[in-house]
Amino acid sequence: MTTPPKERIQKLLAQAGIASRREAERLIEAGHVKVNGRVVSLGDRATPQDRIEVDGRPVKASRMEQAPTQVLLYHKPEGVVCSRKDDKGRATIFEQLPPLHQGRWINVGRLDVNTSGLLLVTNNGELANRLMHPRYEVVREYAVRVFGELTPEQLKQLREGVALEDGPARFDRITPMPGESEGRNHWYKVSLKEGRNREVRRLFEAVGLTVNRLIRTRYGEFTLPRNLRRGKTQPLSWRQVNQLLRSVGLPEEPRPDLRPTKADRVKKPSARKRR
Repeated sequence: MTTPPKERIQKLLAQAGIASRREAERLIEAGHVKVNGRVVSLGDRATPQDRIEVDGRPVKASRMEQAPTQVLLYHKPEGVVCSRKDDKGRATIFEQLPPLHQGRWINVGRLDVNTSGLLLVTNNGELANRLMHPRYEVVREYAVRVFGELTPEQLKQLREGVALEDGPARFDRITPMPGESEGRNHWYKVSLKEGRNREVRRLFEAVGLTVNRLIRTRYGEFTLPRNLRRGKTQPLSWRQVNQLLRSVGLPEEPRPDLRPTKADRVKKPSARKRR
């Protein structure tokens, strides 16, 4: 039997759906990951046949073998958090996602609790990592409602860049949405190619305006479907998944065999009426 090539451990953990690649790197750096009983370092490699543990819990070899990539478009409502558990008892996005039989869902970036709109979710940790990484310049587009109206000077500042506590930032595009104005509230369409924490809100705060509604309408090549209700998901087709993989330099995948296995087949109840 041919021994499978060794992979970076963070990649195997991402394939298993344990965490995104970045999160897996943090777990390794913090000493939470062992291979064959030894605490590993970032850059170490292993195969799915090695005994890999995260916080003492073994990771099944079958989970580390790359399952066909799945991607969901999810319409996140306000009031829902992008974490698996919440200390305050708030609803989480993972409570609203369909079950996954291999690996686990990974959200591509985050939307804060008061932000709604499009969130991509996938079972492919490497894809999630690349879609989030600034190197790939994936466009995020938002509809933003603020209290007040931007002056020409403020618009210029937001296009050219302002200083935030974690470094300079700017919008790649910002345009007014005059037909959507509501009294003293004004709407703007903005786009940027990174996803720093609360970046859209902080950019407006830097020029003296407060965001009171924020909706993500686009991520990369995908826009929020008009008919996708809040809290619901829409899967991408095999062709769309490959389009997304190509966009961040990952290889295309063959069309998955979606026929049910013997274990998946469940005997359907008889449709005949009882007399």
